[in-house]
Amino acid sequence: MKIVQINATCGQGSTGNICLSISRLLTEKGVENYVMYTVGECAEPAAVKVGNMQAIRLAAAQAHLTGNYGFTSKRITKQLLRLLRSIQPDIVHLHNLHSHNCHLQMLLDYLRENRIKVFWTFHDCWAFTGYCPHYTLAGCGKWKTGCRDCPQYRHYSFFLDQSEALYQKKKALTHGLRLTVITPSHWLAGQVRQSFFQNFPVKVIHNGVDRSVFYPRKSDFRKKYELQDVFVLLGVAFHWNNRKGLDVFIELFRRLDSRQYKIVLVGTDDNTDKLLPDGILSIHRTESQEELAEVYSAADVFVNPTREEVLGLVNLEANACGTPVVTFAAGGSPECICETSGVAVPVDDIEAMEAQIVRIVTEKPFAAQMCVNRAAAFDQEKQYEEYLNLYAEA
Repeated sequence: MKIVQINATCGQGSTGNICLSISRLLTEKGVENYVMYTVGECAEPAAVKVGNMQAIRLAAAQAHLTGNYGFTSKRITKQLLRLLRSIQPDIVHLHNLHSHNCHLQMLLDYLRENRIKVFWTFHDCWAFTGYCPHYTLAGCGKWKTGCRDCPQYRHYSFFLDQSEALYQKKKALTHGLRLTVITPSHWLAGQVRQSFFQNFPVKVIHNGVDRSVFYPRKSDFRKKYELQDVFVLLGVAFHWNNRKGLDVFIELFRRLDSRQYKIVLVGTDDNTDKLLPDGILSIHRTESQEELAEVYSAADVFVNPTREEVLGLVNLEANACGTPVVTFAAGGSPECICETSGVAVPVDDIEAMEAQIVRIVTEKPFAAQMCVNRAAAFDQEKQYEEYLNLYAEA
């Protein structure tokens, strides 16, 4: 059996780490496999880089000028198809295809014509919309019947709204595929079953947490930042914005007594810092995942006021480090926690979030070990073994 995964990255970011983890499991079992990626560098033997940044920039420019997002990366896709013809895989597993790393029609036409079994993990909603990876904040449900007049098209196109044409293209390209859709959450599976993928089988495989890295750790984090006598409220994200709840943290800072509570945000940058009030501790990045696990472990509560979320791996990482979670009930985020490891409150109900934070730090209803036990249900190796079971069945 030969298996090829296709993704924007390999070993970088959430999707790249998922691809690499699956690849390593396959290699351990003696299965010939490859990960074809376009961004960054990966030294793994199974990693095969396709294209370069010049080709990506060219495809991105064409996409923004024409509005034809997802259908401009011809040069990269020609190289990718040459490799597929050489390898002749039995299974192709698709991941993120909307980072200008793929011409969708060229790839799906090849897979259909050669009757190759396809698994496609939807890490967001892009595959069944005209443009949008997420649409909750926009309040848009047009994807259920046919995208048009996209309220977010300016994020993807400088001039033309091609959402209706792109939606119809994607829908037509699904016909005849030997396809199984995989989603990281039951919430996203429910969305897929309302889309033009509704007639394909859908399998839920949650993203996994690496419990060899994320577990309760001792550190000098509190001492380093003089946080010994306060309750630490932690937020972790990348590309902080209001979708991730940056405005909620600012409001929580205004509401909570700074003598008792300290908000710590990880994954910020200089632009984020300009928006934050003095008193919120901003950490641009940690040096390693191990250091991030130390920060999770030092916190009293992990706060995740996300408004659009497919699953929320950060919730699992926090629980794995023994830290309870308070999150908005957005997308798949509530699926990460249970009654013994955290609580989900209605989206944008800041009063409810504040009340739960105060309850957790004062009453301590969630024992660290119970949080760890919850994360064990999402153990990375166990989750990714499910992919191998799917391959074997196919």
